[in-house]
Amino acid sequence: MPGARHDAPPLTAERAADDALAAARAAEGDEDAFAGMVRRHAASLVEIATRLLGSRTEAEDVVRDAFLDAWRLLPELPEFQGYSSFGTWIRRIATDHCLNALRARRLAAPARIAEGPDAVRRLRGALDLLTAEQRVCWILRELDGHSVEFITEVVGMSREDVRAHVFRARRCLAQALGSRTSPSGLELGVTSAAAET
Repeated sequence: MPGARHDAPPLTAERAADDALAAARAAEGDEDAFAGMVRRHAASLVEIATRLLGSRTEAEDVVRDAFLDAWRLLPELPEFQGYSSFGTWIRRIATDHCLNALRARRLAAPARIAEGPDAVRRLRGALDLLTAEQRVCWILRELDGHSVEFITEVVGMSREDVRAHVFRARRCLAQALGSRTSPSGLELGVTSAAAET
């Protein structure tokens, strides 16, 4: 698949224990422990959010809001709502914020005309035609190369829903780009980095 993978860093027993200990301390109000968790997870979250939203500035805002939500929720949900790790839980919160931003954008403005190479401009315009869920699933699958299993965990959908959103996104993009088959970033000459604004 085109683009680099942006899964969470490998969850070693040591890393999971560090996150669990830091989360327990943060749930008790330890700001330094929470700051350490932010340092460990923020960069990968910003990368994912940038891919989903197409704007690093907007991605940084979304990630900041996700961490604020996590800080607020940790005292009430020290077990991360049943997620396997803090990293998975914070990715879910950030992805939810991205979905909300994409939905608001779709309601607020017509498709944007992006500057840049023709393939990138065409892809961005076509992506604006997708629902927020289709866009998130397609970008995570086609541009970032994530597995369906990873996407289901991050976006909180069933495997069938993720596959359906990717399928519909492929069909919509193929129609919008005048192709008989769904485009991939590679076919368009677009990498995940080039799709960012």
